[in-house]
Amino acid sequence: MSDPVLRPVALLRTPFPEKFGVPRQSGLVPEAEGRVEFFPEFAAPEFTRGLEAFSHTWLITGFHGNPGWSGSAVVRPPRLGGNERVGVFASRSPNRPNGLGLSLVRILEVAPGIVRVGGVDAIDGTPVYDLKPYLPWCEAQPAAAADWAQAAPLARAAEAVIIAPEFAEQLGA
Repeated sequence: MSDPVLRPVALLRTPFPEKFGVPRQSGLVPEAEGRVEFFPEFAAPEFTRGLEAFSHTWLITGFHGNPGWSGSAVVRPPRLGGNERVGVFASRSPNRPNGLGLSLVRILEVAPGIVRVGGVDAIDGTPVYDLKPYLPWCEAQPAAAADWAQAAPLARAAEAVIIAPEFAEQLGA
């Protein structure tokens, strides 16, 4: 069997220039907006015709900013405190054999050559290999179990974030 050749159809433009500060999962920060900017050969409106009828889409992306896969079968998810190991296929770790990501994002606007989305979780310039509309009737599984990752991580209230005085001044806080 020959290896399939994947080529990106677009780049995801986001407000995150580096890995630090990127939400750990799509949708955790709904205000984090991005733009799927299609390469010229995929920018014709026919490629996205009908996409505006959906509220969400899956983005299949590449972890281009990560080092290559280490070959390890196990990872240490932050949700388990980084102390417990689980199999790479039992995690959403970006350290994966094929370095592919899957993000469910909200569609904000469909325009020629661009899809504006909300809830992104990727660094700027992330390659997008495909988009697939989200189908709630078959993809939402209310009875699904996720054991140690059943609920969203706890979010800190904005008031609980302490900013050092020298940084607060720079931020105008």
